[in-house]
Amino acid sequence: MSKENTQPRASGLLGVGLDATDGHKRITRGEKFVLVGGSEETHGRMTETVIKTFEELKRRDKDLHQVEPKELADILHKSTPR
Repeated sequence: MSKENTQPRASGLLGVGLDATDGHKRITRGEKFVLVGGSEETHGRMTETVIKTFEELKRRDKDLHQVEPKELADILHKSTPR
């Protein structure tokens, strides 16, 4: 088995926001992701990022486990709202 075949691949995304101070417990779940915590703004940004990331994967006709970690990182970075 080649080294390329032994690299771990993402099968799901986990987003954790640590800046909540309002006492709300925010959890958003999807088929291949879970987002927890964060302020309303942070949680919203995480949600938007994940949605745009999966839209981009669909445009590329790829599933999460089919992309290299660097490619996934690039997609996530480009999908993050500014």
